[in-house]
Amino acid sequence: MGNFTEYLKTKSFRTNIIAAVCTFFGLLLIAFFSLRYYTKHGEGLNVPSLKGLKAEDAISKLEGLGLRYEIDSVYIQDQPPGIVTDQDPNPETFVKDNRTIYLTINTNQAPNVRFPDIEAKSLREAKSIIESYGLKLGDTTYKPDVAKDVVLEVLFGGQPIKTGESLPKGSRINLVLGDGRGNEDVELPNLTGLTIDEAKFSLKGAMLTIGIISYQGTITDTANAVIINQFPLATDSVTKVRIGTPINITLANKP
Repeated sequence: MGNFTEYLKTKSFRTNIIAAVCTFFGLLLIAFFSLRYYTKHGEGLNVPSLKGLKAEDAISKLEGLGLRYEIDSVYIQDQPPGIVTDQDPNPETFVKDNRTIYLTINTNQAPNVRFPDIEAKSLREAKSIIESYGLKLGDTTYKPDVAKDVVLEVLFGGQPIKTGESLPKGSRINLVLGDGRGNEDVELPNLTGLTIDEAKFSLKGAMLTIGIISYQGTITDTANAVIINQFPLATDSVTKVRIGTPINITLANKP
């Protein structure tokens, strides 16, 4: 023990200790400056704001700054095509040279979606489902039916559309809804002597529809042919029918 204590007091020990400490700190300095060099500490730039720029302008700006980029696309109907709608990292974020910037570009072609099943659903439900598929609610019209504000028909571009059919995202969908008055009775008009156009006008006002059209003899002028019979027929015992009832008619040449 005494010899070890005496050794600790020697110049050789102090020299070894100093050498070890210097070596340790020397290694720390080498590692620190090597890391600074490797990571280019302090060298970089702020990400420019690219949102709203045309895709080619944004790409040109990134290339001029020595930054890489990757592009994804999205469709937003209310924004012009070909512009940057989002970026990652955000503007003014400090990044190293050669960092990849991710751009989202608004495409000019709407992707297609499969039309969902909304028949027999309430207007509120149908609207929510339509919008969740990226579609828009267009016009709503009503027809006689006991179910109020329930979807009876679905139209796109004036034509019926069925569940599962493909159509562009952002399309406007028109709905035909029940008016809740299907159980009401209306006066049955007398159509005898009217042309088919006059009959349709009269029935529309009464919230009724044309049913089966029959013809007596050879019709030479359909537009001027007149109704000689109808069913149901307005009589003393039959004066009212349910809203939406189809009225069958028989046409003949005008005398």
